[in-house]
Amino acid sequence: MTLFASQSQSNDRIYTVSSLNAQVRLILENEMGIVWLVGELSNFSMPVSGHWYFTLKDARAQVKCAMFKGNNRHVTFKPSNGNQVLVKARLSIYEPRGDYQLIIESMQPEGDGRLQQQFEQLKMTLAAEGLFAQSLKKPLPLQPQSVGIITSKTGAALHDILQVLKRRDPSLAVIIYPTMVQGDGAAISIAQAIGRANARQECDVLIVGRGGGSLEDLWAFNEEIVARTIAASQIPIVSAVGHEVDVTIADFVADMRAPTPSAAAELISRDNSAQTEKVAHKKRQLQHAVQHYLSKQNQSINLLSHRLERQHPQLRLNQQQQHLDDISRRLQQIMLKKIQIQQQRITQNTYKLSLYSPQQRLQHDKATLASTTRRLFDAMDRKLLNANHKLALAAEKLDTVSPLATLSRGYSITRDDKGNVIRHCDQVKAGDQLITTVTDGKIYTTVNPS
Repeated sequence: MTLFASQSQSNDRIYTVSSLNAQVRLILENEMGIVWLVGELSNFSMPVSGHWYFTLKDARAQVKCAMFKGNNRHVTFKPSNGNQVLVKARLSIYEPRGDYQLIIESMQPEGDGRLQQQFEQLKMTLAAEGLFAQSLKKPLPLQPQSVGIITSKTGAALHDILQVLKRRDPSLAVIIYPTMVQGDGAAISIAQAIGRANARQECDVLIVGRGGGSLEDLWAFNEEIVARTIAASQIPIVSAVGHEVDVTIADFVADMRAPTPSAAAELISRDNSAQTEKVAHKKRQLQHAVQHYLSKQNQSINLLSHRLERQHPQLRLNQQQQHLDDISRRLQQIMLKKIQIQQQRITQNTYKLSLYSPQQRLQHDKATLASTTRRLFDAMDRKLLNANHKLALAAEKLDTVSPLATLSRGYSITRDDKGNVIRHCDQVKAGDQLITTVTDGKIYTTVNPS
């Protein structure tokens, strides 16, 4: 009874294949959201529609992917089979075939892309924890008595900061906390220097930074240990990493961000007018607050944009375009196969026709006639050869019984004038004319009376 009840309940809703695939697609797109994926490109194709289709694989598995032209136009490199890439994607399903696939939103080479992904993930984590909140920012002292500098003792950043401080406020005490700013162990070294400065309480404000470089060069300032140490610092910290276009996690966590190390020195040093400094300080605070507010609004806009994109008609149009590309590929394959079959049939019929061609038959009959003529001449030659052989044998036999052969041995034949051979004496009488044949001629004689 329990079995029948269970079957009855499971059949309350019966799906068609189309509705099931549509429901699965909605679940994948709405529940999974955005994923980051590293893999190797293979089976890469670019049809005339402008969309990209390819497979991402690793040593044990693979997944089909589609990147529509609205997104792939932002890719800054030329992808090809074998490339290791980092992609940002949404999970989906291609409904006509029921194929699980990824809809790619962005693509980067694996090295830079992996660092950028780690940057974004840590940024989101720390933002969610509130480490970027404006309420946590400590105000910079209006008239600091001493400043601590945490950077490399041999770098250009230290030289720039000291030059600015000397020019603007020579009386300001400077304490240097040398540290590594690049490579293995740099993040720990920076965190330890911040810790020493807080433990000693020797300065009113800290400048933490270095000169410009690549994302990999600046990576120590994107490490979580540095971010959390800056957030825990009791001394106000100004982040001065790289150039103005360089942005690090340290910039978001610090109490103030300076676009360059020189600008950081400008921010903390006293100017001739205290009022001007106060206004500038308030302006910077306002800018920082606006920047933080805009950052939060941008995150909200991005979230709403992703939600809107999932409902956008362009998504359906892209899916239909993918379906059209798929049908186009299948039609081309069918047409090619049909053409191959017709070509095979033409070849077979051409061969059959050649077997019954009059020219082929005439060539065959000519060959037969030539063969028959050769056999006829061969037979005639053999017949003449046999006849000549038989004639020679007969001539040889005739020669053995020929009178001429007898004559050659010294015998002769005598005939009368009538041609009768004289064998006995009584066949002649006196006065008869006789003809004697010898081997080399004839002798004419007359019989005398005895």
